[in-house]
Amino acid sequence: MIFSRVNGIVQKHEDEAGIILVMPSNEPQASLDSAYIDDSIFVLRPDYRALLISATGVRGGPSDEFSNAALERAEEKARARLGGEAPEALPEIAAWREAFLGFGVKPRQARSSVESLVRRINAGLPRIDRLTDLYNAISVEHLVPIGGENLDSYEGAARLGRANGDEVFDTVVDGESTVATPDPGEVIWRDDIGVTCRRWNWRQCVRTRLSPETSNVLFIFDALGPVTDESLEAASDALISLICVDSPDLRIAHKVLTR
Repeated sequence: MIFSRVNGIVQKHEDEAGIILVMPSNEPQASLDSAYIDDSIFVLRPDYRALLISATGVRGGPSDEFSNAALERAEEKARARLGGEAPEALPEIAAWREAFLGFGVKPRQARSSVESLVRRINAGLPRIDRLTDLYNAISVEHLVPIGGENLDSYEGAARLGRANGDEVFDTVVDGESTVATPDPGEVIWRDDIGVTCRRWNWRQCVRTRLSPETSNVLFIFDALGPVTDESLEAASDALISLICVDSPDLRIAHKVLTR
């Protein structure tokens, strides 16, 4: 499968003989047009970039052989990359520890999503649902935090900023649904309703989580300095290649947010 981009729109080609399917931008692109990063984030980390993929008509469902194979490949590659070292020895993970310390969060309090996943590779990465498994696999393989948001539950533009401390975050504590608030100054992704992910990429709210029924998704890739622009695009392409499988109605738009 070959991919090309025209004005941020991903086009799928079956082979070099010609374009088999072009995925128009109107519907998925609309969810990206107003996405933004607050300047306060670049004061904290000038090297930060976000890559957003809006995908509609993607095949979801429970974990299956395809998503399991992707996770197994990721586990194998991560073990080889670690070579017996601790996850924080990798520069991609160490950078996130430093970023979290920048807004007062120590490793024992919270870790980046990618570090949390890499720490589970020996026991086995979690199998959750097809789409979550696929983006977790790419996250571990490319050492980039990735989140998946259910677009049908999203309201307004995705934006990254620092919390006032009164924003709404719906979560589960000890098996019970509850509403929490972020700490003032905490880095948060949010929409018009409230916080969608706390501490940059640590924990997602319940409202926008993916499920086996999800078919419209916003994927968010978080990148810091050790991850080059080329590596970030490679991770994006790898995820697109996976979600294209068995998704004949898939439409994708792509946007990179930088300083």
